[in-house]
Amino acid sequence: MNIEKVMVVGSGQMGSGITQVFATAGMPVLMVDVKQEFVDRGIQTIRKNLERSVVKNRITEAEKEEILGRISTSIEMADGSDVDFAIEVVTEKEEIKKDVFRKLDELLKKEAIIASNTSTISITKLGGVTKRPDKVVGMHFFIPAPVMKLVEVIRGLRTSDETYETVMHLSEAIGKEPVTAQDFPAFTVNRLLVPMWNEAMYMVMEGNKPEDVDRAMKLGANFPMGPLELADFAGLDTTLSVMEVMYEGYGDPKYRPCPLLRKMVDAGLLGRKSGEGFYKY
Repeated sequence: MNIEKVMVVGSGQMGSGITQVFATAGMPVLMVDVKQEFVDRGIQTIRKNLERSVVKNRITEAEKEEILGRISTSIEMADGSDVDFAIEVVTEKEEIKKDVFRKLDELLKKEAIIASNTSTISITKLGGVTKRPDKVVGMHFFIPAPVMKLVEVIRGLRTSDETYETVMHLSEAIGKEPVTAQDFPAFTVNRLLVPMWNEAMYMVMEGNKPEDVDRAMKLGANFPMGPLELADFAGLDTTLSVMEVMYEGYGDPKYRPCPLLRKMVDAGLLGRKSGEGFYKY
């Protein structure tokens, strides 16, 4: 299937990043959110990212304007009824995502593919609330989307070969390297990453300094960023949500979220986006 026009539902850190990726690859993209202030903020983020690339001589000023010119915004999903491909990038809550899928299923033409950027939620479940489960697929980008090369492509139980192959090719067309992941909670990267995050948090709860835990992993395991730095970057509320889905999905105590993480989220210490998490920013 030929994908010519894209809609991104969500304009936060990931939504704006994914929008930038598609626009940079030369595709017209509509970025949608529930409030004008949200999409305005998303465009501002994209503009800042592109301006930084101009300063670093990665793109020209003219290329920056061309990329921005490919992006349109709206607060109505119905404005994207003619797209070939829609990807939701909303809050990592199953019922919210299901609601978005129901609406997209009603609004989009029958040939359109609906993808989710979910990091944990079952693609089969999301497809099950639509009349087109064969055209539902997971397309999971990583933070920051314009930089990270990996995309996990996840097939639901009823995802068709055509949909899967289209999204694999689409991933390559926008400059990413796709890997196939199975439709189990947290897929591949987060399934491996979350237990390390959790263990690092337990170590802090036991009295270790975050700096020491992160330095040990950077120097001892050659990680570019320590696990607690990365959790702060991803957002501790998002991290907790992922852990909860994994704990519920697998029923395995090794995925039980660290009590310290719950306390920090309850206190509003969400990492970089709130100014403080395991570190102050």
